[in-house]
Amino acid sequence: MTPLPDNSAPMSAGARAGHVNVIGGSGFIGTRLCERFAREGGRAFTIIDKVASRRFPENSVIGDIRDIDALADRLIPGSPIIHLAAEHRDDVRPLSLYHDVNVVGTANVCRAATARNIDTILFTSSVAVYGMAPAHTGEDGAIRPFNEYGRTKWGAEGELRRWHAEAPDRRTLVIVRPTVVFGENNRGNVYNLLRQIATGRFAMIGNGRNHKSMAYVGNVVAFFDHCLSLPVGLHLCNYVDEPDLSMNDLVCRVRGLMGKAPSVGLRIPFALGMAIGTAFDGVARMSGRTFPISRVRVRKFCAETSFTSAAPATGFVPPVTLPTAIERTVRHEFLESHAGEELFAGE
Repeated sequence: MTPLPDNSAPMSAGARAGHVNVIGGSGFIGTRLCERFAREGGRAFTIIDKVASRRFPENSVIGDIRDIDALADRLIPGSPIIHLAAEHRDDVRPLSLYHDVNVVGTANVCRAATARNIDTILFTSSVAVYGMAPAHTGEDGAIRPFNEYGRTKWGAEGELRRWHAEAPDRRTLVIVRPTVVFGENNRGNVYNLLRQIATGRFAMIGNGRNHKSMAYVGNVVAFFDHCLSLPVGLHLCNYVDEPDLSMNDLVCRVRGLMGKAPSVGLRIPFALGMAIGTAFDGVARMSGRTFPISRVRVRKFCAETSFTSAAPATGFVPPVTLPTAIERTVRHEFLESHAGEELFAGE
């Protein structure tokens, strides 16, 4: 491995206060964040990702956080980093990829930041670090991840905390733990739920009284932008758009927006749902295919995933209410035509 660049090198013209390095910026959240930067005109940005951004090819450079030399070479010296890159899907194989990308890759981000005289990192972690947490878990909640994604996100936070501790009077570290993020053109779990309701294939597993914290992508990226102005120090914040809805309330609301009767419809007992998920897991192992139903997904669907957030204490006010965000997403995906727009995989 070649030596990293000397961190005493002078800043380039790009290292101005308004420039941001967006690592993993070609994905769903990164694209929406860069759209915000471009729309509001206050920040220039460079996207560093394994694939070029379709939306902003002129701002994109190819780089993998597992390659420390390439990563350091592509960072604009002195400019803050927003670190979005992660291995996050439920079906990642081999499992070692979670550690290689989320932990080792983040250690590389820290080392590259030091080499390029960068003192601000905003990191997108996840409420998955809490595991199956009690209702209304805040930032002081117990760390009990139940899967490799949550475990390695916590490991990544540890790498970043060590980086910050090297120069706490100069460096700013912002760790944001969003709950499930949804929005237009994302093809993750929330979209799959909406599609099932829209096509009449939805069945409620369990009693539906469990609450789900959600985060609209437009609000998440507005919060990231807000966090770039926080003072020097270590800042930790969950991100949630309130109020939380129960699964019963969410399904009824979505059905109403689609012109259907605002009711839940068919219900499946939890035990039967888990059995179905286990059966699909077996078929997936034998066939090498992935399915929208799995034991992990059934368990997550029926869990109480309700969190609180310190975001309001920072002075942040979300630009869109949660009911409006749900309505925007439903209309965009199922009631309007948006052929040709870029779609994003997600969880």
